[in-house]
Amino acid sequence: MDLTGKIEPFDSFWEAPEDVERGFASFGQFYRVNYLPHVPADRDAVILVVSCGAGYFVELLRVEGYRRVQGIDSDPAKVVHATRRGLACTVARAFPFLTGRQAEFDGIICEQELNHLTKDEMVAFLKLCRESLKPGGTLIVHALNGANPITGSEAIAQNFDHFNMFTEYSLRQVLEFSGFEGVRVFPLDIYVFYGNPFNYVAMAVAGMLTLLFRACFVLYGKKNRIFTKKIGSVMRRPLAGA
Repeated sequence: MDLTGKIEPFDSFWEAPEDVERGFASFGQFYRVNYLPHVPADRDAVILVVSCGAGYFVELLRVEGYRRVQGIDSDPAKVVHATRRGLACTVARAFPFLTGRQAEFDGIICEQELNHLTKDEMVAFLKLCRESLKPGGTLIVHALNGANPITGSEAIAQNFDHFNMFTEYSLRQVLEFSGFEGVRVFPLDIYVFYGNPFNYVAMAVAGMLTLLFRACFVLYGKKNRIFTKKIGSVMRRPLAGA
């Protein structure tokens, strides 16, 4: 499938610092706080990391004792950083890789934001993930949060390959439409570096802004509760009938 996004394609992820090796610690901490609690607990679970980039998430899972993790990314220049560390990452495009893989994985983690897909591509991708998961298997995705009054509009305008945004409601909507159940949407916390005192100042300011945003939304009859820059979601393939 020839994807619409060309400059920053969906099946390749890169937000690494100039010192790629340093990113293993910083990104690892972000993933540990935000995503690790949602990953299948079984260390023998078969897990796929889509758009793995340099392998930051794959490395975290290896450190945490997961033994059957595979990463894919369409950019060979990014994958080479992972293979140098002995990580099980390969060069592959997401859509052809997932096509025809029936009930193969216990978990799939998508490192690139869903916003890099058009709506039709997004539904097609989510359905491929559902088919590739074992019944009861877990999918973790994330997206730009359009409900944030400060970063929402800028988030879609600042990248030519951002095609849409979500709120907690619309993200749950498309995931349930794609055949998943038990969908939970959660905020992605960027203030996870607890050794830095500024981290706590930022947390306090962000908390006050969240209260202000919620009050403003209530005045307009809206029920939005999550205002972080990005939102994540975890869900599962139904045990039967899918």
